Amino acid sequence: MRKIISLNQNWKFYQNDQCSQINLPHTWNAADGQDGGNDYFRGSCRYVRELEKPETAAGSRVFLEIKGAAMAAWVSLNGEELAVHQGGYSAFRVELTEHLREQNELCITVDNGDNDIVYPQKADFTFYGGLYRDVNLIVVPEEHFDLSYCGAPGIKITPVVNLKEKSALVTVETWQTGKGNVTVRVDGQSQTAAPENGYACVAFEIADVHLWDGIKDPYLYTASASLESGDEVSARFGCRAFSIDAQKGFLLNGRSYPLRGVSRHQDRKGAGNALTMEHHRKDMEIVRELGANTLRLAHYQHAQEFYDLCDENGIVVWAEIPYITMNMKNGRENTLHQMEELIAQCYNHPSIAVWGLSNEITAASAVNEDLLENHRLLNELCHRMDTTRLTTMANVFMLETDSPILEIPDVNSYNLYFGWYLGDLEQNDEFFDDFHRKYPERPIGFSEYGADANPQYQSSQPEKGDYTESYQALYHEHMLEMIEKRPWLWASHVWNLFDFAADGRDEGGKHGENQKGLVTFDRQTRKDAFYLYKAAWNPEPMVHLCGSRYADRAEDVTQIKVYSNAEEVSLYVDGGLFETQSGKRIFRFSVPISGEHTIEAKAAGQSDRITVRRVETPNPDYVFVKKQDVVNWFDQDEFDPDCYSVSDTLADLRANPEAGAIVNQMMEKGAASRGDVAEAVKDNPGLQRMMGRMTLISLLKQAGDIDEESVRQLNRILQKIKKS
Repeated sequence: MRKIISLNQNWKFYQNDQCSQINLPHTWNAADGQDGGNDYFRGSCRYVRELEKPETAAGSRVFLEIKGAAMAAWVSLNGEELAVHQGGYSAFRVELTEHLREQNELCITVDNGDNDIVYPQKADFTFYGGLYRDVNLIVVPEEHFDLSYCGAPGIKITPVVNLKEKSALVTVETWQTGKGNVTVRVDGQSQTAAPENGYACVAFEIADVHLWDGIKDPYLYTASASLESGDEVSARFGCRAFSIDAQKGFLLNGRSYPLRGVSRHQDRKGAGNALTMEHHRKDMEIVRELGANTLRLAHYQHAQEFYDLCDENGIVVWAEIPYITMNMKNGRENTLHQMEELIAQCYNHPSIAVWGLSNEITAASAVNEDLLENHRLLNELCHRMDTTRLTTMANVFMLETDSPILEIPDVNSYNLYFGWYLGDLEQNDEFFDDFHRKYPERPIGFSEYGADANPQYQSSQPEKGDYTESYQALYHEHMLEMIEKRPWLWASHVWNLFDFAADGRDEGGKHGENQKGLVTFDRQTRKDAFYLYKAAWNPEPMVHLCGSRYADRAEDVTQIKVYSNAEEVSLYVDGGLFETQSGKRIFRFSVPISGEHTIEAKAAGQSDRITVRRVETPNPDYVFVKKQDVVNWFDQDEFDPDCYSVSDTLADLRANPEAGAIVNQMMEKGAASRGDVAEAVKDNPGLQRMMGRMTLISLLKQAGDIDEESVRQLNRILQKIKKS
């Protein structure tokens, strides 16, 4: 009989010769990895504990199971090194049997330092170090299901659905030590097989199959396998059929099933990545509240417990490895190993639909033969290990759509941030329409989009780059409509469901956080944009008044915005009916204000209430003040509309040889200072066309590193050039 013993308690943790007593899960970057400055500790630490030899029957084997050690780990017992593992997000096991004494010292050295072998090394999130998931002992009989291959469970279940016959053929494979027969049970059926070289394979026909059918009916079966020794393994599985069509998008069980959802990082304010089961459950509750039907689990393998929750809740998953941002010359084997572990450990989860090869890998790497070969090998590995799922990758926005790397995965996706980092919101529409028109046979998805928002910041005139909750809501209003009009987008994932740690960031009034989440890092505050998607995706009746944190308003007439999935919304001011509107999802009311007012929205039996106050001057706490803000450059200068200025578009300026030369020189200088990303933009004709529609001042504002006087000087130069 298999026995699992938790080793989460009573560890001594050593960092820089300082010792503390801790329990697992644990990360040493829970504080310094979230406070900004990009100075969190990256290096080597040790976890040490006493280990008593467990009571075992004769011939039993003992394995150490480590479910997550970021990013590389060395396991020693009584001073003898037994194993090395490179990869911070997958489980691994080490057999201890022959090395155990009655009393032992177990030491696990963990390192999240810089290197050129183990991914990730360059990305917009904190690379937490630590033993941040459970550590167990597994005691099994001498004859047992395999525990040595890539952290896999020893049982592999492949359901193939026949939609026409409403049946499923379920193949169950097992691996074991010893020659004893294996008995497999599925849906009340049982088969016994004699293994060959430790491998057995049986198949079951399930008639009138109950399908795993997304969020409405995520039905799960269980397959179990047992040996005569008493060892047993089991795994849940779901019978479903996935496909992706360039015109119809994602199909689940033969019908159109647009994947509309969010991405998730596995960290939390104050805890880092050392999450508990309670944390995982809370996150899933928020996913279900939102109404999303898909998750992109970025940018690495997540905890098995969370994949289980996705299975149980019918969430379609994009699973990926941390092959991200840049291609490391010495990192190829690590990408292949991490992908092998991901598939081996996660294969049985019915929620997983696609394997992600990489994320924004061309942001800091050229598309050369080494990069292409790495992706070909990863793609081949995926299809060799799993014939049932497709491969994909998330491409950075500046990657040309005719790049040969797009030909490698089965389907593609792009990360686009037009309307936030670059350009205008409408350029998202243009990009996908151009792609779909040019490549009608290629499925395309929208793997990332978002805008940072600090709920403290509010505005009646929100604009790109102001970090207001108000602008984030406007941004997502456009993006949601854009996506709904294009059902051929096989998947779309908001970046991100939650704010997350990125210790190198210092923006939007927060240190060390990416604030693109629909929910704050601590999970306590749902931003207004959250309720926009809830109104679109969750059929349960709801109504939400935007601007609950925007109490002080310096205008005589203010806009009150309501999100609801009802067809009619009534607005009440100070208890009296103000107006009733019919519409879809977004309702806008113009309300005169003179003092303090109670505003209430009612729809479909639901209500929401906020308070607003008329103030004489805008509340400065609502405004994010940039360190180097660009103000109105015309304040002290005369302006000639017949001459060029920084308010002209890049295309118009470049149409004039003299003005174009000035602008090109300035942009080349800026590109040189910003490195690879800017260089990639420079060489991308499609993006150059999009940028051509932007004004020079808007580009300068987005750069964020130019002062008022420099803008004035540039404007004075351009004002000397007559428009022809």
